[in-house]
Amino acid sequence: MNKKEIVLTFIENVWNRNKVEELESYLSPHFVDHSLPKGFPNNMEGTKKWIKATGMSFQHRTMVEDMIAEDNKVFIRITMKLKHVGEWRNYPATGLEISTTGYRFFEFLEDKIINQWASIDGNVIEQAIAGTTHTCNK
Repeated sequence: MNKKEIVLTFIENVWNRNKVEELESYLSPHFVDHSLPKGFPNNMEGTKKWIKATGMSFQHRTMVEDMIAEDNKVFIRITMKLKHVGEWRNYPATGLEISTTGYRFFEFLEDKIINQWASIDGNVIEQAIAGTTHTCNK
């Protein structure tokens, strides 16, 4: 698989299908996640905990809108569709369907992801759950 295919498969299997047991297939043993919230270790275990935590609060689907790859780096622009199904930051489940956007940047060592950075518009999520903006309920 080329690096683009690895990223697409990683997003689909690990994030969309919540198969955290497959993380080792995609991530280097020396992996660093530069985007985790405070309190989570910035390694594979922290990423696993974050995926499980968000999976308990949201049914989610990440769609890759754009992708650029060069050498050992892949950059994606994403849209996330979320349904708030469990408590999130002291807000009980609302059932709201929320759409937000973001970016992920991956750096590879051979055929494994060694670094990941992400920027997701969490304000959209927080404001929707708090009832201060419109959501895309369907």
